[in-house]
Amino acid sequence: MITSTLFMRGRHCGAFLERGLKSTAAVLSQSGLKPPKNRPPQPPIAKKLPIAGVKQVLVVSSCKGGVGKSTTAVNLALALRANDPTRLVGILDADVHGPSIPKLMNIKGPVFVNEKNIMLPIQNYGLKCMSMGLMAGDMAPIVWRGLMVMSAIQQMLRQVVWGPLDYLVVDMPPGTGDAQLTLAQNIPIDGAIIVSTPQDLALVDARRGVEMFRKVEVPTLGIIQNMSVFQCPNCGHEEHIFGKNGAGELAKEIGIELLGDIPLTGIIREMSDSGKPIVISEPESPQAQIYKEIAKKIIDKLPDYKDPTQTKS
Repeated sequence: MITSTLFMRGRHCGAFLERGLKSTAAVLSQSGLKPPKNRPPQPPIAKKLPIAGVKQVLVVSSCKGGVGKSTTAVNLALALRANDPTRLVGILDADVHGPSIPKLMNIKGPVFVNEKNIMLPIQNYGLKCMSMGLMAGDMAPIVWRGLMVMSAIQQMLRQVVWGPLDYLVVDMPPGTGDAQLTLAQNIPIDGAIIVSTPQDLALVDARRGVEMFRKVEVPTLGIIQNMSVFQCPNCGHEEHIFGKNGAGELAKEIGIELLGDIPLTGIIREMSDSGKPIVISEPESPQAQIYKEIAKKIIDKLPDYKDPTQTKS
């Protein structure tokens, strides 16, 4: 059981402490109680700083677990590179409590550091990868509170040799909590992709995710409808197990694009479980082509990269 931080060099983000204290004060005010006096001054909200060597950051979010977000994130990252092999792509597993990228990408620790004590990402299938699962081990649960989670994410953002990268794909944890705020308030995010099944319960959380990104001023590039339809491998009959086109209807209602429909097929699950994502293992399959088409749409929606180090003449 991992109950103490593996990261001692990172600094905690005062912005989240300030946010929590403000929320506490509001609750106390409504209840007629007074907040404690002589509260120590809080540090200002940190400025969003780019990740060294990373041109653009994409986050893949679902806000609800079990909708295939991590599988989608990995295949999208691989599709970005498959569409243009000259592009350098990385994937960050920000789900500290439930890391699944090591399994999906068929990678294991240990994680090594360079002469400057900066962590080196592990590479496979042409992607640079980092995950808490690489450091905690396959079976060790990570029992951490919010501040420790935030510190761990900061470490994986700032103290990993990511660069040079054209795209860093971040596999977000479910929900709208500490991890999401840590990312959104500390680094420039070029776009968010929402993953949902057509099921009403998943769509409720997908809507929350879109609203969360709106509040933190992160553009939502669109929604991916995962497990959209099941096709019998024997007779070809199609069945909408989780409902029909719920994500498409939500996208239309809230004014974002439906980026694509990914069917519920055994081969995607089998390849993911074996650590050989379908974009790599079956690159010409219809399923892999869907991921590649979605990746093209995402790139078309991204703003042109502007080097922040360049100064205007």
